[in-house]
Amino acid sequence: MTMPGDSRPLVEEAFANRSLLESAPHKSAIMMAVHQLNEGAHRVATPPPQPGGEWTVNAWLKQAILLYFALRKMEKLEVGPFEYFDKIPLKRNLEAAGVRVVPPGVVRYGAFLERGVIVMPGYVNIGAYVGAGTMVDTWATVGSCAQIGKDVHLSGGVGIGGVLEPPQAAPVIIEDGAFIGSRAVIVEGVRVCEEAVIGTGVTLTASTVILDVSGKEPVEHRGVVPARSVVIPGVREKEFPAGKYGVPCALIIGKRTAGTDRKVSLNAALRDFNVPV
Repeated sequence: MTMPGDSRPLVEEAFANRSLLESAPHKSAIMMAVHQLNEGAHRVATPPPQPGGEWTVNAWLKQAILLYFALRKMEKLEVGPFEYFDKIPLKRNLEAAGVRVVPPGVVRYGAFLERGVIVMPGYVNIGAYVGAGTMVDTWATVGSCAQIGKDVHLSGGVGIGGVLEPPQAAPVIIEDGAFIGSRAVIVEGVRVCEEAVIGTGVTLTASTVILDVSGKEPVEHRGVVPARSVVIPGVREKEFPAGKYGVPCALIIGKRTAGTDRKVSLNAALRDFNVPV
């Protein structure tokens, strides 16, 4: 097996020249890289040393995942009464890892879950990283390479998008202590900073306008929800050739208070601002 220090250059070479997928050392390097993702030795994006800093995207690990798909063959997988037909095996040794996965929840090989993570009947894709104490609630999905922090709550039906291509693109990042309300959708590399509260049904894309309306004048953000923000769905008027129409946006209505710091319920967070959602 290729040593960890040798993996990156061989992966990058194979990504630039797919004929090298026939080479045993290059195959071994790809397998090693995905194994290290699975074990938490590497992650697709490295958090900043200090809160509020910039994350570093490790594009070569995304390249390894894409090459892993090319190398793997379809096979039948059986888990009790369930049958699957796929290229990627399921994650194993959950008991030893201290992770709870409730049937029929699925965690794919190549994802890493820290101790204390709970996955209800949801889904965690390859390359994802989920921090300790986080709840992936029923039918919530964590897309490929998404980075989920510690003590996060992904409520029922939340959709965290996967970002595999291009390899240098930032994944979706949900930082420590965030609460994501039911049926919220966060995609295209959006970053939700520490302890933010995202209300039910909020959709955040790279182009979604996020308006902080908590002060005298609105402040516009895109792609990033500032720390401890409380966010609800909104609409703003936009002029089109056919007339004025409401376009979806997200509204920051204030900051999370001390009373809703940990294990917050969405109702408790919004009650501070007299907003029913």
